[in-house]
Amino acid sequence: MRNKKLGLVAGVVVSIAALVASATQATAAQFTVRLYVSADTNVEKLYLNELIPAFERANRNYNVDLSSFDLHGKNDALTLAKIIAASKTKKDPGVDVIDAGFNTQLGLAGYLTIPSASRVPNIRNVPQSLIDMGKGAVPYRASTVLLAYNPRVVATPPKTLDDLITWIKANPGRFTYNVPSGGGSGYAFAQTVADKFLTEAERSTLVTEVNKPLQAKWKDGFALLKSLNPYTYGKNGTYPANNAATLALIANGSVDMATVWSDQFASGIKAGTIPSYWKVAQISNPALTGGPSFLGVPKTSRNGVAAQRFINWVLSPEGQNIIVGGSLNGYPVVPITLLSAANQDKFAAGTDVSTLRPGYLSSNATDFKNAWALEVPGK
Repeated sequence: MRNKKLGLVAGVVVSIAALVASATQATAAQFTVRLYVSADTNVEKLYLNELIPAFERANRNYNVDLSSFDLHGKNDALTLAKIIAASKTKKDPGVDVIDAGFNTQLGLAGYLTIPSASRVPNIRNVPQSLIDMGKGAVPYRASTVLLAYNPRVVATPPKTLDDLITWIKANPGRFTYNVPSGGGSGYAFAQTVADKFLTEAERSTLVTEVNKPLQAKWKDGFALLKSLNPYTYGKNGTYPANNAATLALIANGSVDMATVWSDQFASGIKAGTIPSYWKVAQISNPALTGGPSFLGVPKTSRNGVAAQRFINWVLSPEGQNIIVGGSLNGYPVVPITLLSAANQDKFAAGTDVSTLRPGYLSSNATDFKNAWALEVPGK
C-alpha cells in the first residue's frame, strides 16, 4: 500500500513537472528576427557584441540572427534585386530587418513596411528631417565624415573645401583619403569634391533617385581629384585601401590630415591607436557627407511585428546609449538629452543631428565608386 502511495505521489510530481515544463516552454517561445547588414566590420561587431545581446536580455522571448553580413556592400546590387523580386511575388525575402545603404531605394519603390507608431513609439523622438530621408526606412544611428588633423602642424584647419584643396597643394604628401570603394571616409571626400560642381537640387536628386544623365556632371570633380594625385600621400595617385589603412597612416605620422569617420576616429583616440592630441573639424561649402543609417523591414517579411519591436528597442535610450557609448562611438538619432550624462558629455552644446548632409543613393554611390576607380588613380 505504501509503495502504491509513493507511486501515486511520484506520478503527481512528474505530471506537475511536465505541466511546469510545458508552461515554461510556451512562455519561452522564441520569435526570431533575421538581420541583414551591409557595412564595415565595426558595425558587425556593434550588433554581435552589443546591440543583439542587450536586446535579447531585455526581450526574453525574442532573438536576433545576423543571418548575413556583406562587407562594404559589395553585393548590394544582387541583394537588392533578390529582395525586390521577393516583394513583387509576395514571397518572404529571407530577411526581416535590413541595415544597408539601399534601404531608401526600397522605401522609394514602396517595398518597405512603414513603421507603425503603435509598434515603434520611440520614433517620435527622431527628427522629422531624418525620418523623411528614410522614405519608409527608420534612422537608427548617425555618423559623419570629418577632417582629422595634427594640431602640432596645422594650427588652423581648413574651413571650406576650397581651403582644404589649397592646403593639400601647399603640403604635398601630407593629406590622404582612401579608395572610395574601400570605405566611406574616402568616398565622402571624393563625393564632396564632385558635389562642388553640382547645384543643391542636383545633389538632392542623386541622394534620392537613380539618375544616369546627371552622373555625367561628375567629370569636373574627377578632373579635380586627378589633379591632386601629385599632392596626396604617395604623390603618385595611389591611395589607402580602406578606412583602417587611412587611420594607420595617421597613427604612424605619415600624414598630417585625412578624412575619417567620426566614430572610427573616436574609437582610435579611446584605444590609444591615434595620438590623443589629434583633432577633427568639419568643412563647409560643401560639408563632408554623413547622415543617418537606416533599418528597413521588407513588406513581405514573415516576422514584421518582431522586426518592428527590435527597431523600437534600438531607438530607446538603452539602444541609443549603446550606439553612442559602446565600441562604435556613433551619433544618436534622438536628442542628446535622452542619453546618459556620460554620453551627453561627448557632444558639444547645441549638437543637432538633423543638419547632417547625406551621401548619394546606393546605386548612384556604386556608380560613383566605379567611375572614380577608372578616372582618378594614377596609371
